[in-house]
Amino acid sequence: MTRARKVAVTTARKARVETPGRPPVPPILTPFDGERLEPHRDYDALDFVDRDFTGQDASDARFMECRLQRCCLDGTSMRRARLVESVLADCRAASVDLADSTWRDSGISGGRLGAVTLAGATWTGVRLRGAKIGFANLAGATLEEVVFEGCEIGGLDLRAVRARSVRFVDSTIDELNVAGATLSGVDLTGARLRSLIGVESLRGAIVSPDQLHDLAPLLAAELGIEVRADEPEDGADAPRRRHEGVSER
Repeated sequence: MTRARKVAVTTARKARVETPGRPPVPPILTPFDGERLEPHRDYDALDFVDRDFTGQDASDARFMECRLQRCCLDGTSMRRARLVESVLADCRAASVDLADSTWRDSGISGGRLGAVTLAGATWTGVRLRGAKIGFANLAGATLEEVVFEGCEIGGLDLRAVRARSVRFVDSTIDELNVAGATLSGVDLTGARLRSLIGVESLRGAIVSPDQLHDLAPLLAAELGIEVRADEPEDGADAPRRRHEGVSER
């Protein structure tokens, strides 16, 4: 590696450390000149820009310091792929398979993704910023030092995940499923939740006072607590207040 290349890589890595809320910025990259992605292939410091990888197979591939920008990943298989210090920027897909993939110091920036299969994935130091995702299946995944910032997610499946130091910032989640999850330092205060499944697995989560108020009926039901309004002195039935907030399905 030349001295100039070493300086560029060092500078990029410092930028990643200094901006923890943003996806990583790869160093100087070489444009990808191939036609297709291939399984079991090593891709190092490559720039994939405006490529259509519809239906292609990149299972077990390794992406090291790469950027996939404005690429179509519809129907693409990246099962068991490894992404290290790489970023998916403004990519689009109706569905993409990333099951059992491993991500380290990588991220997703912008873009529109429909159904994203990430079951069994391992995320370490991953940042999602401004991503719009219809449904993200992270069931059984391992998450550590993960940030969702400015994301819009229809359904987020975190069933049976092991999650530590996960944070949501200014993000919207229509349905969050944490059934059977093991959480530690999972900060939900920056998430707008419309529906929650698995309230019994929220141990280790951090919520805001408003979220706690919304969750109160679900927590009471889980603990078998019956909540009754005070009966008026004349014996008339007390009016019931309808609670509108996070709902459980």
